Amino acid sequence: MKTLFLDLSMGAAGDMLTAALYELIDHKENFLHTMEHAGIPDVKVTAEKSVKCGIVGTHMHVMVGGVTETVIDAEEHGHEHCHEHSHGEHTHSHPHDHTHTHEHHHVHRGMAEITAIIDGLNVSDRVKKDVKAVYAMIADAESKAHGMEVSEIHFHEVGTMDAVADITGVCVLMEILKPDRVVATPVCTGSGHVHASHGIIPVPAPATVNILTGIPSYAGNIKTELCTPTGAALVKYFADEFGNMPMMTAEKTGYGMGTKDFEVCNALRAVIGESSDSFENGTDRISELKCNIDDMTGEEIGFAVEMLMAEGALDVFTSSIYMKKNRPGVLLTVLVRVEDEQKIARAMFRYTTTIGIRKTLCERYVLERSEEAEETLAGKVRKKISEGYGVRREKYEYEDLSRIAREQGKNIAEVRNEIEGMLH
Repeated sequence: MKTLFLDLSMGAAGDMLTAALYELIDHKENFLHTMEHAGIPDVKVTAEKSVKCGIVGTHMHVMVGGVTETVIDAEEHGHEHCHEHSHGEHTHSHPHDHTHTHEHHHVHRGMAEITAIIDGLNVSDRVKKDVKAVYAMIADAESKAHGMEVSEIHFHEVGTMDAVADITGVCVLMEILKPDRVVATPVCTGSGHVHASHGIIPVPAPATVNILTGIPSYAGNIKTELCTPTGAALVKYFADEFGNMPMMTAEKTGYGMGTKDFEVCNALRAVIGESSDSFENGTDRISELKCNIDDMTGEEIGFAVEMLMAEGALDVFTSSIYMKKNRPGVLLTVLVRVEDEQKIARAMFRYTTTIGIRKTLCERYVLERSEEAEETLAGKVRKKISEGYGVRREKYEYEDLSRIAREQGKNIAEVRNEIEGMLH
């Protein structure tokens, strides 16, 4: 399975993600040609060599009408920032990268104008669809942050085109790379404050917080804006799951560099390669959640198991244990998909009396599973098939067997034997 892994331990910004993915492709000149002729008004995109902490990577430089849109916050951050200017009755929000200067003209565009620009881009329909979806995510987050409708939001021209260039670049690169699966680490947002026209606002910016809803993130130790609205939206749109780097054979690694220098390498790292999460290799990643319980009745535990399965757990089981003072207790173990672990953990707290849950990330070997239906004299019976590693197993669906057994007044074994005799 072709897997793209994104290391977001230094945050996520549109230009850094573009640069990291750019380093993974073979024909880099074709990408730059595509961006030059994409039809983004007055935009010029260039790739520049950059070195951070001795590591060589790429910085993607975007200029709009010869102007670089940049921002400096209260504590010198190194990426893009979303702030607003109030002009009369309207609040104008503009996501953009780098250090902001006000030497350019204050021209603003509404969401309808931006959508028209995206529709007119000289790129594939797939890329246009992706660009519009990502930008709509940013616009929605900005509208919530400012308490107004999306149609009332006006974006500064230079910042808007800068963001459209970053988003278009990432969407074009994702179309070129065509990963089957995108895994990202939890997002480091940075901390501290940034300057806006209305005053000093906290990091992450309100729009970034809105976009990151439902995504694992943390502040880290660097007091600066590391995750931007553009970067957050791109990660949310393309990432399939969040966690550590999966078991994979790396083929290429790319480094997208920020503009500032820190003690830690200011880079977003992207790795592409083949992961072993295909059924041919037969591995899978799950989370194992466990807790000890000594103050619930058997009925209460049974209900909790039922509800956890209903919430989407892969499996739930209990084991008898002895706890403090030799009190008998129950070890509740829940197997979940990595992306579902927080939802299931909340359910465990809701339906049990535990005050703590342990988590283990597991790699497991699995057989490929499928299902087919067979027509028998007793009616349609579903059969589960599992195969791989040189073995094949078949098992009739319990619910179908039990239905026939009740209808005919027989036990399960008799029904199974009769069906197997009919078919063989």
